[in-house]
Amino acid sequence: MNNFWKNKKIFITGIDGFVGSNLAKELIIQKAKVFGLIKRKKNSLIYFENLDKKMNLYKGDITNKKLLKKILKENKIEICFHLAAQVEVGKANKEPFSTFETNIRGTYSLLDSINHNKNYVRSIIIASSDKVYGTYPKKYLPYKEDYKLKANFPYEVSKACCDMISKSYAGELFKLPIIITRFTNIFGPGQLNFSALIPDIIRTIILNKNFIPRGDGTAVRDFIFVKDIVSIYLLLSKKLYMNKNYAGEIFNAGTNKPITVKKIIEKILTQNKKHEQLIKILALMKSAKTTGEIPHQFMDCKKISRYFKWKPSYTFERGIKETINWYKKYITK
Repeated sequence: MNNFWKNKKIFITGIDGFVGSNLAKELIIQKAKVFGLIKRKKNSLIYFENLDKKMNLYKGDITNKKLLKKILKENKIEICFHLAAQVEVGKANKEPFSTFETNIRGTYSLLDSINHNKNYVRSIIIASSDKVYGTYPKKYLPYKEDYKLKANFPYEVSKACCDMISKSYAGELFKLPIIITRFTNIFGPGQLNFSALIPDIIRTIILNKNFIPRGDGTAVRDFIFVKDIVSIYLLLSKKLYMNKNYAGEIFNAGTNKPITVKKIIEKILTQNKKHEQLIKILALMKSAKTTGEIPHQFMDCKKISRYFKWKPSYTFERGIKETINWYKKYITK
């Protein structure tokens, strides 16, 4: 337990999302007073684990400034985590306008609302993405925080815009206490977007469904367990709360262990003794082609380690085991 969080008034946008629900769960354990914004009630870890009864939820859109100002002012919010976003790359490619509305307009709506309620908010964490760096030749990887943003596809463009907006509000004109986080691919309990690689594979294992690969498996990624991400959020928000000199900083995070998508699939299926399924999937991958995605992405995490001595606590194997156990309960229920 960390007494710092006890009775702190925390606002999480996208609280019913994958990362938001895991963050809220930990903050409830730490006895914080948690407030969250949801667009509509949906499948979520917060409902599956009955966490919604232990927090204060507001139903509305992230672009609704009137609602945002009300939440901030009435509850005297001290710390804000902005996680609300349209995060599906495929959906963004098909529906760029709605993605831009949610991600870009949602970000400046929130930050402008905070800018009009500065009395209490002392820490704002903005969830960005490794996708904002765009495509770099593999020889220039891992991504470093000072790399030029080369976003191209709709999702990554929307998040790059959010970063620039956040930097503006953190700058000398408005001086909001903002830290921007750029994380690699996250996995773990509560990830209910089954178009994502790891939930899709796990569902295949539990239900004996056919897995349809969306590429040949050569794409290089890094995968980090959600509890490690929650630990970063708590660390950065607390540091910023205590010291405004961190405002405007950007922090990457991952495991520093890049791996191909093919190897991820092999690891999970082998760990769960699904050898026949693996053979079928590898055969299908030979003819599959990936479109609209960056071929190689992984992070340099030296800055967050240098500043705060942070490093991941979970191995991939340990995280996958915990994740599968959670999904078994979820799918059974």
